[in-house]
Amino acid sequence: MQLPVATTAFLVVVSYIIYLVLASFLQSRRHARKAQELKCEEPPLQKNKYPLGIDQIQKALAADKEKLFPIEMAKRTVDIGAITYRYSVLGNNNIFTADEKNIQAILATQFSDFDLGPTRRGNFWPLLGNGIFTQDGAGWEHSRAMMRPQFAREQISDLEMTERHVQNMMRALDVNLNANSWTDCVDLQVLFFRLTLDSATEFLFGESVDSQVRLLPGYQDGNENSSDASSADFATSFDKGQMALATRGRFGDKFYLCNPKGFKEDCNVCHKFIDRFVRLALSKDLREKELESGSKEKYVFLEALATQTQDPIELRSQLLNILLAGRDTTASLLGWLFLSLARDPARYAKLRNVIIQEFGTYDNPTDITFARMKGCQYLQHCNNEALRLYPVVPINSRFANKDTTIPRGGGKDGKSKIFIPKGSAVDYSVHTMHHRKDLWGEDVEEFKPERWDNRRPGWDFLPFNGGPRICIGQQFALTESSYVTVRLLQRFDKLEYLETDPVIRHNLSLTDCSGNGVKVRLHAV
Repeated sequence: MQLPVATTAFLVVVSYIIYLVLASFLQSRRHARKAQELKCEEPPLQKNKYPLGIDQIQKALAADKEKLFPIEMAKRTVDIGAITYRYSVLGNNNIFTADEKNIQAILATQFSDFDLGPTRRGNFWPLLGNGIFTQDGAGWEHSRAMMRPQFAREQISDLEMTERHVQNMMRALDVNLNANSWTDCVDLQVLFFRLTLDSATEFLFGESVDSQVRLLPGYQDGNENSSDASSADFATSFDKGQMALATRGRFGDKFYLCNPKGFKEDCNVCHKFIDRFVRLALSKDLREKELESGSKEKYVFLEALATQTQDPIELRSQLLNILLAGRDTTASLLGWLFLSLARDPARYAKLRNVIIQEFGTYDNPTDITFARMKGCQYLQHCNNEALRLYPVVPINSRFANKDTTIPRGGGKDGKSKIFIPKGSAVDYSVHTMHHRKDLWGEDVEEFKPERWDNRRPGWDFLPFNGGPRICIGQQFALTESSYVTVRLLQRFDKLEYLETDPVIRHNLSLTDCSGNGVKVRLHAV
């Protein structure tokens, strides 16, 4: 006798549910046995109010809306009473940690046990494609090897390029300068992102988009090609696209459930902007020019990459990935540093005095070099303190590619190993670690560059990640940030904070910048 379709469908669904429950039970038994063999114990469990941890997703999205997500992550460790805990969202059991020993294991000592994983690749794909921030294994190794010459010391020591873009920023500030030598209210964060877009495109692509110049009053250009007309649109769409990726990421491996309005169009705008550089790199004229010139004076990542592949999609993906690092890292650091200095006039004055002594005045600068900026102790302490309080990537994640462990966080005393099954995610928060009182003292929330006197940073300070995947461009970011800081403080002797919101908010996408911008006015000498 043939069963009705509805009955058959019901039996299939029930059978599948029974299968899932049984498979989950057997897997849990296997994991428990393996954990016992490895002498692991369970960490504290974050309790969910609603099934599937829906309430945790709601909290995360609410924190995003209020621009307080990094603060919310740190608050959870206080509420749970542990810096390492297990959480469950949408059927996945994962680990969160802000323990420096666990982070060291994930990034370095047990590096081969962890990958970026399929969730990041799937989530990032519509905007960033297949690049260094989504790759694992041989693909990642090849991409990193291609980028390494770009960040050699002789490359990042070229401060003449940086000075050109700094002068364009100064011209933008001049527009706001009044007769009393004070500027109107300006958002330095906006200026920093334009500056780093210009410098990053020149440094990485061999040609700057000059977004700062194009926004100056009276600018005219008869050559309105696609890139020239869309650099401002690109910056907006790139920011919105990254924010969409962050929102999708709150859903874990169910990221596909979230498709923010305008996301597809933002991706298209970004792709169109980068495709112009790709066409240039693949053009016959450029290849002939390189053949005629023989060897080039400077290594340009785009040109080197074009000799390795002619695939325009691969080129676009790699360029978007590296531009994300080149633009956002430095701009975010500068924004947080100047926000901190604007809120602390005494330390602004102290840093300015050091800069004038070391590097001269704005009109008569002396010996501003890579080595001397790196050796300027108080300047670097200010950079470190801004990066401690506001790390550019406050939260990150890795996936276990095999059954493995992390060193501690399990058991009642938190000293036992924790079993990490293959396919599980381990989220780690550098922001939370950087705000731990047991590591940094009771004044952990204070901007205090002096705390770096005689302190040698270890795994408790990770502004640029660590291990084999440590940020390859960290010296580029620190050098550019230091140079911009030196030149601004040489020219402006006072910095007044104009933000009225008493709360420090975070605009967290793939990187973290101030949620309120950096609204200030400056006094020129």
